[in-house]
Amino acid sequence: MRAQITLVVGGLLVLPAHAAEIDLNLQIPQLKVAEYHRPYVAIWVEKGDQTAVANLAVWYQQKATNEGAGTKWLPDLRQWWRRSGRDLKVPVDGVTGATRPVGKHSIKFDESHPELAKLPAGDYVLAIEAAREVGGRELLRIPFKWRGKSSGSAKGSSELGEITLSTTP
Repeated sequence: MRAQITLVVGGLLVLPAHAAEIDLNLQIPQLKVAEYHRPYVAIWVEKGDQTAVANLAVWYQQKATNEGAGTKWLPDLRQWWRRSGRDLKVPVDGVTGATRPVGKHSIKFDESHPELAKLPAGDYVLAIEAAREVGGRELLRIPFKWRGKSSGSAKGSSELGEITLSTTP
């Protein structure tokens, strides 16, 4: 859903404006394996030097099982964990959630997201990492402009499928 902001000057409606937004389409592929587990996924924003500046989503097993709590396996998202995950106190409202099933997932992030609200306009990289028990790991990066118009895509080879991103100012 696109947030709409109305500008009023001197009591007169001047111009409708829209909030900056990231539209992300992410595919989790069907794998033909004997033991399938849904992947843990982390989505975050980095500066050009790969410094994490915003955690957008972290999907993991929400309840404990006989193998332990779901948070126990978050370090398997190695790149995310090293950059910002180990400092994050989960769960985080609006960021953390349950793992997702095989299929295509459309996600929108806008200025109302607490991490994006404080992010200045500029060039960034969206990082998406997936790790699966009894499976592999995969990390994809897509450059984008925050508070600008841009688009990009990446295709995984194992844990992630086709990913497309577009931004609007």
